[in-house]
Amino acid sequence: MKSAHILLVEDNEGDIFLTTEALNESENESRVSIARDGQEALDFIFKINGFEEQATPDLIILDVNLPKKSGHEVLIELKNHDCYKQIPVIILSTSSSKKDIDLSYQNFANCYITKPVEVTDFMKAISSLQKFWLETATLPVN
Repeated sequence: MKSAHILLVEDNEGDIFLTTEALNESENESRVSIARDGQEALDFIFKINGFEEQATPDLIILDVNLPKKSGHEVLIELKNHDCYKQIPVIILSTSSSKKDIDLSYQNFANCYITKPVEVTDFMKAISSLQKFWLETATLPVN
C-alpha cells in the first residue's frame, strides 16, 4: 500500500476520531493532518498563517458544513488554483442533499460520500475510500 499525506477537513471531533481511527487501521503509513474549519484548510493548503512548513497533501477529505468557510467555498478556491487543483478532493458529509452533491461535482470534487450513521458502516466507507485512493488509483505527484 502506498503512503500518502491526507488532509482531513472536519469540525466534528467524533468524526475526526472515527476517520483517523479507520485510516490508522490500515497497513499504510499515511500521515493525516487535521483542519477544523474551512479557512484553516485553505491556510494549510496554501501554506500561509503558520502553515508555511506543511507538506502539500496528496488527498483531501472535506466536509461540506464547516465554520468560517464552507466545504464548497474551500473546494472552489482549491480547484481555481493552478498549483493545487490536481489534488483529489473527497467530500465526506452528513448531507445527502441533491444540492450539496450537485454543487460538489460542479466544483470538481472527485467523489461524494454521505457519512454512514452506523459506526461499522462509517469505518467500512473510510476503509473503502482509502483502499481505492491509496491502492488502486494513482495520485498526482506534488
